[in-house]
Amino acid sequence: MQDRKQQCFGYIWRRSMKKRSVAAVLLAVCLVTGICGCSSGKDEDVFTGDTPEVPEWQANLDAITPVVYANIDDLALEPGTYISVIGKTENSSYWKQVAAGVQQAAADINERLGYSGDDAIRVLFNAPADNEDIDEQVNILDEEMARYPDVIAIASIDENASEVQFDLAISNGIPIVAFDSGNSYQGIQCTCMTDNSRAAVTGAQKLCEAIGESGEVALIVPDSVSGNAKDRVAAFQQEITENHPGVSVVETIYMDQIDQLKRGAAAEELGVSAEDLAAWTAEAAGEEEEEALDAAEADAATADDAAQQDGDSQDNISEEARTRLEDIDSLAESMSDEDAVVYYLQKHPDLKGCFGTNDETVLLGAQALESMEKTEDIVMMGFDAGRDQLDALADGSIDGLVVQNPFGMGYATVVAAARTVLEIGNEAQVDTGFVWVDADNMEDENIQAMLYE
Repeated sequence: MQDRKQQCFGYIWRRSMKKRSVAAVLLAVCLVTGICGCSSGKDEDVFTGDTPEVPEWQANLDAITPVVYANIDDLALEPGTYISVIGKTENSSYWKQVAAGVQQAAADINERLGYSGDDAIRVLFNAPADNEDIDEQVNILDEEMARYPDVIAIASIDENASEVQFDLAISNGIPIVAFDSGNSYQGIQCTCMTDNSRAAVTGAQKLCEAIGESGEVALIVPDSVSGNAKDRVAAFQQEITENHPGVSVVETIYMDQIDQLKRGAAAEELGVSAEDLAAWTAEAAGEEEEEALDAAEADAATADDAAQQDGDSQDNISEEARTRLEDIDSLAESMSDEDAVVYYLQKHPDLKGCFGTNDETVLLGAQALESMEKTEDIVMMGFDAGRDQLDALADGSIDGLVVQNPFGMGYATVVAAARTVLEIGNEAQVDTGFVWVDADNMEDENIQAMLYE
C-alpha cells in the first residue's frame, strides 16, 4: 500500500508501469483519483508531482501584515469595477515598483475572476510627472473624481491638501484609501504603508552605531508636509535625543524649501546677513519685515513672482539694496540642489553622519559627499533602494539602507481598495514591511528578493 501511495505522488508513470497488469494500472488510477482527493469529474486536474511555480515577487507579499492583504482569493468584485490609485510621482524607481505592484494585483484579480475585456477590473495608476507636485496631484484627484471610480487610493503629498476633494468624494459615495503616507482626514478607510517610525528608528540606530555613538549628523528630507516625512523625522530625532546622548542632529535640509535655502546660502556667500536679507526683501515687497518673514516661512514665492515684485517696488528700495538683492538672486539661481546641500553640510566641519529619508535624498546626500571628497569620512545612510542606490551601496558611497516594500505596498493597496468596495472590512493600518540592507547582507537570498531597480 505504501508503494501504491508513492505512486500516487508521481511515480506511477515510470516506464516500469508498462509491465504491470491491467488491474494494477486501474488500481493506480484509482489511487490518483480517489486517495489523492480528486473527484471523478471530467474537468478535474490530476496531480503530477510538479512543484507549483513561486512568483518572483512572493517575498514582497510575504512581508505584508496582516497576510490577508497579500491575498486576492476572496475579492469577488463586480465586472468593470474601477479602482483609481494616485501616487506621488511616476519617475522614481520606488514609485515604478509601487505601480508594478498595483498592476500585478489587478492582473491577479482579473485572472482569478476570469474577467477580460469590458468585464475586467480597471485599476489605473496616476501620479504627478514632476516629483511630489502637490498642485498636480490635486488636479489628478479632481480628474479621477469626475470619472466616478468605485474607490480612490491616494498617497497624499500634503496630508492636508485635499480635504475639500475628500469631502466631495465621500458625499458621492466614493470611499478613500491611503497608502505610503498617513493622512489626517478622518474618513480614510485603510492605510497601507511602511511602519515609518520603526523604520526611522532602525536607521537612526544603525547610523549612531556606525559613527561610534558620538558626533554630529544631518538629515535630508524630501518635503516638510507629507505624513511619512514628518513621521520619519520625528522618530529619528526622538531616537537620537532619548537613546544616543553623544549624537546630535545639527542640520535638517527640506528639499521643498531648497530655493529659500539657496537664497540664504547666496546671501551668506556675498556677506549679507540674514537680518539684512530679510529687511531688503521686505522693502522690495513693500511689506513690513515681520510680514515678509511669516510669508517666507509659510510658502516661498516663485522666482517669477519675486522678480515681478522687485520690478513693481523699485521705488520702495534703496539702490544699494536693490543691487545686492539682484546679486543674491543671480547667485542663488546658479546653484544646483547638490550645490546647496554641499553648502549646508560644509557648515559643520565635525559632521560624521548624514541620513536621507527617501530614495532621492539619500542619493543626493551621497553625491554631495562625493563632491566634498568626504565619502570615506562621513557615513551616508537612508531609505530605499533603486539601481543607483544599490550601486552606491556596493561601492561604499552609501553605508546602509532602510529598504521598503513598494511592490508589496502597491499590491496591498489594491487589495484594501477592493475590500473597501466589497464592504468586507479593513484594518486601520496595513504594514507593508522593510528590511535593513548593507554591504554585509546585500547578497543574501532573502535580501535580494526585496531589492528593486
